[in-house]
Amino acid sequence: MASQVLTKLRRSGRPEPDAMTLVEHIEELRNRVVVAAVATLAAGVAAFFLYQPILSFLQHPYCQVAGPRHCAFYVTTPLQGLSIRMKIATYGGVFMASPVILWELWRFITPGLLPKERHYVVPFALASIALFLFGVVLAYVIFPHALAWLGSIGGPSLRQIYSPTAYLRLILALMVLFGLAFEFPLLLLGLQLVGLVDPKTLARGRRWAFVLIVAGAAIFTPSGDPFSMLALAVPLYVFYEVSVALGRLLTR
Repeated sequence: MASQVLTKLRRSGRPEPDAMTLVEHIEELRNRVVVAAVATLAAGVAAFFLYQPILSFLQHPYCQVAGPRHCAFYVTTPLQGLSIRMKIATYGGVFMASPVILWELWRFITPGLLPKERHYVVPFALASIALFLFGVVLAYVIFPHALAWLGSIGGPSLRQIYSPTAYLRLILALMVLFGLAFEFPLLLLGLQLVGLVDPKTLARGRRWAFVLIVAGAAIFTPSGDPFSMLALAVPLYVFYEVSVALGRLLTR
């Protein structure tokens, strides 16, 4: 098996990781970083020109709550419009370039992995992307309910006039939080596979896990509304049970 791996590496024109010097490792890392940076820059330029469609997409939950005629943003400084456009270009560039970034990362770490490790890494990588996107989409879907609750909690005497900076900060923070939080089952499953956590121990501690998940969702949800908290806590507990079941199956 080892000879097959060495043969494949030689055919690909890349040196064996153990035979590479520290300088060669650094040079390869630099090349990967340069490619990822160029891709991010190009995607950021594209996002700069796609500013209006991206802003309209992020503004849509607000328009669902306030209505199409009453969901305009208000800026209070001359430079705020430019600042918003640059932020959307930056975040949009990173998001659109993420496939290239992940590919370059994968190409950098692949030579150092054993065939058995590669067998686990590919499903883990695909599952992490799918779970992150699922979390982002779920946050976007429930955001109108969060906005409606936040708008009503202050009472009818308050008129909602949103700044684009505060609005975008909230919706993007919520989407990133959901995306990262939905990586939780993969982390838990990985800890079981390497033997740091026992599935039986996790099964016995499910009550404490439920309490900690609910408490964590209540503390770390940026909007602080019950809809977002439940939308985060319920899937995470389901993921907890699924990861325990998969851990029992795979550790056998």
